[in-house]
This record gives sequence, C-alpha cells and structure tokens, in this order.
Amino acid sequence: MGIAYLSKRITALAVGVPLLLSLSLGGCASSGSSLMDAHAEAPVPAKTSGYLPVEDLPPPRDQSAMTPVEQSKLKKELLAARDRQAAAAKAQGDTPLQPMKP
Repeated sequence: MGIAYLSKRITALAVGVPLLLSLSLGGCASSGSSLMDAHAEAPVPAKTSGYLPVEDLPPPRDQSAMTPVEQSKLKKELLAARDRQAAAAKAQGDTPLQPMKP
C-alpha cells in the first residue's frame, strides 16, 4: 500500500461523507408542511365494527330461542349422533371415550 493509494482513499472519503450526509438530511426537509398538516391529512379510522359497544344491549326477544319441545328433540338427536359415532369407532377398533351422562 502506497501513500498515493491512501491519499486517494482519504480524498474520496472527504468528498463522499459530506455528500451522503447532505442527501440523508435532505430527506428530512419538508416543503412547507408540518406535523400538524400530516396529522390532519391522515385518514379517519372507521367507527363501524361488527361488535356492539359494551353499554348498548340488544333489545329483549319476543319469544324464547328454543321451545322446550325443540330442546328435547335436539338433545335426542345429539345423543343419537354420539351413540352412532361411538359405535363406528368401536367397529374400527378404536377405544372410544366414555360418554358423559347428561
């Protein structure tokens, strides 16, 4: 490494560093806008969502969700489906879990 090589390298750094600094600081300069203008131009978030606010309750129902007859019919269907699945698992040789008593 000669002195001429080091001299060229130092000269390149002396020219390159201020150039890079001026370019990087130039990005921070603004064209007459301020942070307040940027905040005013920001889009307003949507206030609608799929959820009700905590204090807003749905209106009371006119009728119950399910009648007792519908509940018993659904319970019988679910028990029958559980028994069918247990029988199918037993036929395949799996050890089914013991069903819980309702």
